[in-house]
Order: sequence, then C-alpha cells, then structure tokens
Amino acid sequence: MPPFRRRGTNLLRIAALLALFLFVRLVFFSSSTPSRSSQSTQIKEHNFIERATRPDKSLNVHKHSFLQARFGRDERDDIFNGLIYDGMMDYWTRLQSPFISNKDTASTDAQHVFSAIDELLSLNGWVAALCPTLARPFGQSQLAYEDLIGENHLYYIAIVIHSADHFLVDQLAVIVQMARRLGSSNIFVSMLDYDSTDATETLVDLCEAALTLLNVPFRIRRVPGMTADPAAAYYPLEEAYMRNLVLEPLHELKQKRGITFSRVVWLKGFTCPNDILETIKISFANKAAMVCGMDWAENNGYFIFSDRWRTRDIEGDQFRQSRSSSKADAVPPRDKQGIQRYNQHLPFQVFCCESGTHVVDPAQSYYKGITYRAGTDFQNLSRADSIPIRDEDAPCLDSSQTWFCRDLWVRTASDAMEADNRANGATSGKRNRKRDLPVEPAEKEPQPPQRRAAEQPAQKQHRDEIKVVNVGGGADLEEVNDGGLANRKKDDPDADAGSDYDAIPVEEGGEDLPPLEDLKIIIPNSVFRPARILVNPRCLTTYAGVTHTQLARDLFEEREGDEKDKTVVAGKYVLDDWEGAPDSFVCQEQKQTGGRKAPKTQRRLKFLIHEELDDQEGLT
Repeated sequence: MPPFRRRGTNLLRIAALLALFLFVRLVFFSSSTPSRSSQSTQIKEHNFIERATRPDKSLNVHKHSFLQARFGRDERDDIFNGLIYDGMMDYWTRLQSPFISNKDTASTDAQHVFSAIDELLSLNGWVAALCPTLARPFGQSQLAYEDLIGENHLYYIAIVIHSADHFLVDQLAVIVQMARRLGSSNIFVSMLDYDSTDATETLVDLCEAALTLLNVPFRIRRVPGMTADPAAAYYPLEEAYMRNLVLEPLHELKQKRGITFSRVVWLKGFTCPNDILETIKISFANKAAMVCGMDWAENNGYFIFSDRWRTRDIEGDQFRQSRSSSKADAVPPRDKQGIQRYNQHLPFQVFCCESGTHVVDPAQSYYKGITYRAGTDFQNLSRADSIPIRDEDAPCLDSSQTWFCRDLWVRTASDAMEADNRANGATSGKRNRKRDLPVEPAEKEPQPPQRRAAEQPAQKQHRDEIKVVNVGGGADLEEVNDGGLANRKKDDPDADAGSDYDAIPVEEGGEDLPPLEDLKIIIPNSVFRPARILVNPRCLTTYAGVTHTQLARDLFEEREGDEKDKTVVAGKYVLDDWEGAPDSFVCQEQKQTGGRKAPKTQRRLKFLIHEELDDQEGLT
C-alpha cells in the first residue's frame, strides 16, 4: 500500500475513534443542569448510567448547581423597587462597566466583593471580633480542631428564622467561619424564613449572596405562617412544622444522592464558632445522640438560664432559673451528678435539652425515622368549642423538642432490643421480653446507684415514698409514689421552675392538676439502653442585648473565694456512666392556641419505656 494511502487510512481511523468517543460522551455522560428558575423543590435524580456506575456524592456547587437554591422569595413590587434598581444601574454604569475590558478583569471585581463581605462579617457584632478573646475553661481557645477537618465529615447547619433580623448577620458570620475551618464543601446550610415581618428577608438576600460567592451549598426557603390569626396559632405544632421543613434537604440528599451527614448543627441565637466546634467534638467523643449548649437571657442587670421549657435533667425535673453567678448548690441542673459536672464546666447527662445551639447525630435520630411532632388535643381559642376534659395521664402538650427527646429514648431502647434479638437468633417480629431485658444480679437494684446518691433530703420529697414490692416471679422491683410538685414548693421556692415564670397561677385561672400517685413500675427504665443526651455548659448562646463578655466572666473566670477543684482534668469530655431515663418528668404544657406567648401549666407525668414499646407494637 502506498504511503499516502496508509496515512489516509490512519487518519480515518483516528477520526472514527474521536467520533465514537464524542458520541458516547454526549449520550451517556452529558450533565444537563437545570436553570435556577426551573428547579423544583425536589433534588434531581441520577440517570441510570450514573446510578449503575459511580454516583458523585460530593457537595460540589460548581458541578451541581442545585445545591444552592432559594425558594419562596417575595417578588412583589414595593415602593422602593424603582429606587433600588436605579441605584444598582448607576453603580454598574459609572463604577463597573467602564473598567471591564475583558473577562480577565472579572476576578478583580469578585475580589472586591469578597473583601467587602469579609470586612462586614469580621467587624459587625461580637461574634468574630470578641469570641477569640472570651474567657473559657481549660484553654478552650487553644484547642486544636484539625482532627475534625481531617476526618472529612459532612455537617448540616439548620436555622429557623422568625423576625430575627437583630442577629442574623452574626449567625452568617458563624457559618462563614465554620466553612473556613471545615471546608465549604463539607457543610450544607438549610435556612428557613418562617413568616418574618421585619428586615429578615433583606438580610436573607445578603446570606444568599455571601454563601453563593463562598461556594457554600445551601437551601434558603421562605414559607408563610400556618395561620393568619395569632389566636389560632398553636406554637408546638408550628415549631414541629418548621423544623421538619428545615430537615427536608437532609432526607432528599440521602434518598436521591446517597449523601449522609455526620452531624446536624441547629444554630440558635449567638454562639461562638469555637463553642460549636467543641460541642461537635463532645458529640463524637461520647457517640451522643444530642449535645446542647446553654442559653442565657438578661434580666434586671444579671443573666439567667432561660430555655427551661425544653430542658429536663436526668431526674426529669426542670432546670432552675439560675443566675450565671449562682453558688454551686443553686445551679441550673438539680441532680447530684449534673450539679457536680456543671460546677466543673464538664458535659453532663440530661433527659432532654435544646437550650441554644445544639448538635444532633442524624444516624441515631432523623435517619431512624424520628421527626418533630406535637400534641393534637389542644384547645383552639378561635372556635366556640367547649374546653375539652383531659385525663390525668393524658399526653403532655409540651414543645416539639421534648416529644423528640422521648421518641429518642424509646427508639434507642427499641434498637438495642432488636439488636439483642438478632444476636440471639430471634426471627419473630414480636419482641421477647425475657430475652430482651439484661440479666441483673440479684443483689443489685435495677436503678443505677447514681440515681440513689442523687436524692438529697430536700429533693427526696418529689420521690416521696419508695417501696419494694414483689411482681411476677418474685423479682424486686420498685414502686414510686410521687408526691408531685406541690410538696416541694415549701422547701425549694424554685421547685416549680417554669410555672413561676411561664405559667399562670391557679388563682388567676390556671388549672391545678393532681400530682402523680401510685406509679407502679413493672419494668424500670434503667434496664433499657439509655439515649446519650448531654448538655455542654461551655457552649453559650445569647440573644440581643446580652453582654456576652460579661456572661463569660461570670461563668468561667475565677472569683475571689472560689475553691479550685484539683481533681478536674482538662478536656474530660467522655462520660463514664450513663443513667437510664427517669420514670416520670415535669410536663410543662401549652394546652391552648395563642402563639409563642400562650400561658402554660405543668404537672408531673409518668414516662415508662416498656409501655411506649407496647403501644408501638399494638399499632403495628
């Protein structure tokens, strides 16, 4: 064959191979990215080739534009629209367009925007400016968080905003700093604007611009209120509705792209980035289902622990409305172990919490099917219905977070029993109680000794009488006759913490429910696997008007006359012993509509995990 014909044949072969390669790429590997305007609320599904080969599970906003989405923006015209548009065009025509000669100059303009955002987020408020200098125990500011970066976890930051323009910029500063430390492709921000009526929507535009430029994946969504009439609003139901909406991208990313997050960070109020990172480390170190900070509000010149509606210590009691400068015997938690560890600035176990910024492990909660919910038998004041008659043991109409905590305890116990059944070769869907419950030595009480040691004479009245009875095969189980909250008011003026601040007294129309009596415990909660819920007292959350620096001094600086505990070991994050759930808890409930400020009453209500499990089995 002549040389020129051989060369022509080779060129044809090369052209055929290139054509075949382009055809395969266009048919099987084309990435058709929808425009921002055409995106739906559902995350786009992969095609068959991608599912069958190697789907991309990264949070890369350059490759997947749907990871940065904004829904529910108010596009209605107002009286300032023309003024704003004229200002934008004037800035563009006079200061931008004349200096753009080609595409290479665009990076300079982007750098100007980055510098402006960095200056804004560094100097506005105390978050970035003062957090590194605040007093913290055990040299917290010097702790290294590089291990969080090296492990390459994914973090889901959830924010619910309701007319909170006074701290939204500071929250944005916290997100930006976390993105810098953890990596912008390792976090996802879900922000919900729930029917805000202030400048929140304008500031949310700023959040969208900043997160877009910093390549942080996000979903920002605005939704109207559940009801236009404040008298018809039931806050626990609204709360559950908002939180479940914020978590929608968490489930969509798992179902449609196989992306799972290691921790969910609920950002509330003002919290320093180092405090959040430390709480994340505590969560990993203890394999905790939830770790909460503590929020403080200013009252008459001093600071008090504020969010007691959702917080219960491991005895089921509400936290005290304590001052930040309270003595060691009057701190927020009431149980002995909680008091001791709080005074040492160490994480302590609780029955429920949600005080300020908190971290949740989705593998133990959201990915298990646990959602936020609320009671449904509340009274709607907007209707002329009669007041419903409720039994003494009717379900508690409290916040969605306390429902979440109880579901977490029950689900943890259920998972442990199912794992035990599988280990023992059980094939039936019905749980075998004798096989599920751990075998306790005859001389050991079912209740942990820490619970016994925690009962001081002043606290013993709320466990008024403890008896030992024989049930079934003669096993020693306890029967608690709880004297209720009324008996404790005489010795502890803050024993009804919550009703003296949030609820209305009986003489002003409040309902006086009888105390819990004759609680017969067939299977105590202490024999079930405990849910690991902690409070980190070093993670502080504050709100508008609170001097964060002074609060940090009150809590962490050594005061004259204080005795230093030499036994405290720096960084002792891990709890050695975990207690079971209390058999009863203080139920502070909102039984009527009326929004966030509706009156609340309280009572003591039983909480028996074995009954909850039996109810679930009955439903299935």
